[in-house]
Order: sequence, then structure tokens, then C-alpha cells
Amino acid sequence: MAAKTTYIKNRSLDRILKNNADFSYTFPATVYAALFTADPTDSGSLTNEVTGGSYARQSITWGTISNGSIANSAAVTFPVATASWGTITHVGICDLGSAGNMMYHGALGTSKTVGTGDQVSFAIGALTVSET
Repeated sequence: MAAKTTYIKNRSLDRILKNNADFSYTFPATVYAALFTADPTDSGSLTNEVTGGSYARQSITWGTISNGSIANSAAVTFPVATASWGTITHVGICDLGSAGNMMYHGALGTSKTVGTGDQVSFAIGALTVSET
């Protein structure tokens, strides 16, 4: 996952390069993985996020930053689907457990069709954000 959303690009530039004292951004204490059935693009659109069937965003625990990259240090496991979630093609990292803002997004290496009784899980190290 390598793409920043426009939201986070603008927040970063405003704070880091302009040192905007009026800039107000509350850093989230927890960030969440969200699943999508289409590319949310840099706009961070939540339109194609999975809904229903016991779907809920899941918190991410991060490891150590190294060489401009960070990866999840614990598995990220979604609830068992109680209805079809469709074909998952993308994952996003959001600042709230629902609604809120997407910060990063990326395509899955392989799409996954999720039906009733299926479960999506990302192993340790499977979700990586890189600033390089």
C-alpha cells in the first residue's frame, strides 16, 4: 500500500512545509483497515467500502518504522461475513472506526471474493505503508 490520499497529502504539506500554526489536525490514537470493492483513489472515497454482513473496520497495530516503511505487527482479522461482501480489490487505512478520513490506500495483490462464512485476514507484515 503506497498511495496517500489527497487529504493526508494536504495535511502533511500544510504542517511540515508551511509550519502552519493555525493548522488543526488531531492525530488518531488508532487507525483502521477498511475493505473496498473498487479503487477508492487518492480522493479517499468511502463509496465502495464494504457494508453489511457483519463487516466492521479493524484496528491496526504497527511495528517499528524502518527505512521509511512500517508494517502491521499483529494479524488484522475481520469478522466472519454473514452475507456476501462482494469482491474485495482494495484496502484503505482510515482514522476512525467508521466514516472519518482515509489516509492511505492500495490494491490487493490478489482480489478476494467474500461470501457468507468467509473471513478476511492480513498476516503480520502484510499491510505495509512506505514513504520511500
